[in-house]
Amino acid sequence: MAKKPRQKLKLLYILKYLSEKTDENNRVTVQDIISYLNSNGIGAERKSIYDDLESLELFGYDICSVKSKTVEYYLASREFQLPELVLLVDAVQSSKFITHKKSNELIKKLENLASENDAKKLQRQVVVTNRVKTLNEKIYYSVDSLHQAINTGCKISFYYYKWEISQNSNQKIEKTRRNNGEKYTVSPWALSWDDENYYLIAYDSVADKIKHYRVDKMENVEVLKKEKRDGKDVFSKFDMAVYSKQVFGMFGGELTDVKLRFDNSLVGVVVDRFSKNVPIIKNSDNTFEISTKLMLSPTFYGWLFGLKDKAQILSPEFAKDEFLSYIEDIKNIYK
Repeated sequence: MAKKPRQKLKLLYILKYLSEKTDENNRVTVQDIISYLNSNGIGAERKSIYDDLESLELFGYDICSVKSKTVEYYLASREFQLPELVLLVDAVQSSKFITHKKSNELIKKLENLASENDAKKLQRQVVVTNRVKTLNEKIYYSVDSLHQAINTGCKISFYYYKWEISQNSNQKIEKTRRNNGEKYTVSPWALSWDDENYYLIAYDSVADKIKHYRVDKMENVEVLKKEKRDGKDVFSKFDMAVYSKQVFGMFGGELTDVKLRFDNSLVGVVVDRFSKNVPIIKNSDNTFEISTKLMLSPTFYGWLFGLKDKAQILSPEFAKDEFLSYIEDIKNIYK
């Protein structure tokens, strides 16, 4: 007699059941599996279940058994373990460039990679509601277009916007397009995640320099398939890790050789910012110096200001003057 059509799905249903319902703390018996199959219109005998479990093991699934009053089975290992999924959930929910809606959708998909019991633990980790998130729901399409342009070596065009107080109402914030409302055209080379935001690193042929743009502030990204990108020679010498250390908060500026002095208590802060490989010079029992290249910007001066009297610019002189002017401007608004 020919097998019923759904019998061909039996192995898949067993794998689905083990994936969704079992883990180290939640196990099922052969009778549980048979009952589940019956509820889905698939008949099964005990011997065939043993054969199916063996087939899944031979294929590479880590199915373990525990003997108590009866034998219980569970899927012991998965593509992602619970601690790994927790890390991914944390990354998604803390990412400003992913909207609330997309965050919840992604987290729901991550939950499907765990058993139902572990998925409940992931749900307890989710605290997305009050996080600061981008409002750009089209960011996924932008990222897809950027990857396409990078992989095919084409230029892109896009609108880039900023937030401003409305000229018609002093109580309303609205977004306006930069560049006098005209599209930007650049050569995309890389994407970088920095300070909880996603950035495009690109070459601007007109300015003849590397620039970066926040992806969530880009709109109507178009791949210019007939225009091959520029800047190959520049990017052959480009180091993303070095660039991210030189640019504070992704605020650009002129790259400058800077010498800084720090109190010894800030060695951890310096390592976090510049990496443990930054050369240091011990110049007293209490302080050390570093020499590095930085893009001087208000963000850098703000970082330095937060370190109070435990950090000091030693050179160049114009950087000292700019920092003092930065402090003076802050003082003036409180007078």
